Amino acid sequence: MAGYVSLAVICVLLGIIIASNLDLTTRSEAQTPVNIAMTGAFPVVDRGDGQGESPFVAVVDRVAEAVVNISATTPDRQAPWWIRGGHYYTSSGSGFFFRKDGYILTNNHVINDALKVTVVTASGYEYEAQLVGADPQTDLAVLRIQPKEEITVIPFGDSEEIKVGDWAIAIGNPFPQQGLDRTVTVGVVSAKGRSSLSFGGDTPYYQNYIQTDAAINPGNSGGPLLNLRGECIGVNAAITSPTGSSVGIGFAIPVNLARAIVPDLIATGRASRGYFGVRFNDVTERVAKQYDLEAVRGIVIGEVVPESPAARAGIREGDIVTRFNNQEVANGSQFSVLVSTVRRGSVVPIDVIRDGVLLSFQATVVDRETWLAQAETQPQSEEDRVEVILGMEISSYTAEIARDIRAEFVKGLYVWSVYPGTPADRAGITAGTIVMKVGSAEVTTVDELVARIKDEGSKTRIPLIVQEPNGAIARKIIRR
Repeated sequence: MAGYVSLAVICVLLGIIIASNLDLTTRSEAQTPVNIAMTGAFPVVDRGDGQGESPFVAVVDRVAEAVVNISATTPDRQAPWWIRGGHYYTSSGSGFFFRKDGYILTNNHVINDALKVTVVTASGYEYEAQLVGADPQTDLAVLRIQPKEEITVIPFGDSEEIKVGDWAIAIGNPFPQQGLDRTVTVGVVSAKGRSSLSFGGDTPYYQNYIQTDAAINPGNSGGPLLNLRGECIGVNAAITSPTGSSVGIGFAIPVNLARAIVPDLIATGRASRGYFGVRFNDVTERVAKQYDLEAVRGIVIGEVVPESPAARAGIREGDIVTRFNNQEVANGSQFSVLVSTVRRGSVVPIDVIRDGVLLSFQATVVDRETWLAQAETQPQSEEDRVEVILGMEISSYTAEIARDIRAEFVKGLYVWSVYPGTPADRAGITAGTIVMKVGSAEVTTVDELVARIKDEGSKTRIPLIVQEPNGAIARKIIRR
């Protein structure tokens, strides 16, 4: 009988505990006084009335009206030449106000070659927009209208602060022919620092993309990617998809890259870029092991341009750059972006590993266009001459280069970098490759390479014999 009584008491106590929800809610609120809770695996905002609301609602309420529809009227370059002059087509994309006086940020490829650009705001007003400035190498552009209404703007955030797994909100105008303006999609930041991507003829040179699984579709280009504070962290630009529609792999240009060039686009119509004066390769696993690096990250300096900011700072061939301007260097693409966004005359810190020792330097970055214009007036030896051919930045391969990159010397031409989307990129050629032959003919100078390519005449396939960065000999076919 005592056992039954004890069991009954236990059941009563369990009922009381269950009925009171274990009192965990009250205890949790006392310890963590926040207004965002978790329902299942989804965040909600406590409205104070016992009802939950998605945190995205407040963001959309605050900034959705800043997003605009952009239509660009462009000559139809695919039409036959005899009727091309009177044929046009209209493409559509997105953009958003970032200043109250009518300035709009979008993608360059949305308005490229446009004869007329029309902007439609959330309230339905239609404006003819002025192109303020554009930069194909980052795929960014700034438009301006003279607003007849109150403008909502989206503030710029800090794309360096975001982490993989953070919430990401995209707003834009997908499939504009269906009138789906200001569509909101939500996902997470899937990755950072994506580069070496090819998007055909519109592929930008400077790439450091944010990847997201928030749905981005045709027409979303130029719209904002937002954080939970309603700040722009990126400009939606492209997708990778076998179908042409979203499969959860979208890319946005980091807003910090926009921060760096937008003032120039407004002031002069073009982007001003920093110049450091080095040629480099990504750190390989072999190099990382050789220098006992913690990870395969950074770049190896292959050449320092004489009298350049790098040379004056004390950077040498063979140095491994691990940090630039207080940011960790992951690879060559990211390093190029870091250098390009430094303002002319700025002094930046650089950390390098030299002979196993960590050293720090400071360099005064100069304007890239000004430097290159001056360099063109100075004579160069054939060994120092660098040309861009079929998308390869290439020069004679010398014993000095071989020593600097700690490789054996062979006769050929050294590929310093490959531009995304070019014939060389599509052929699978990468930085660090040595071009040894065109067909059966050896090449050791830029002029020889040009002559051998001309010898191929109108052939659309150019066979190359190359030594890949890992030392393997391979045959590559470049299609012109």
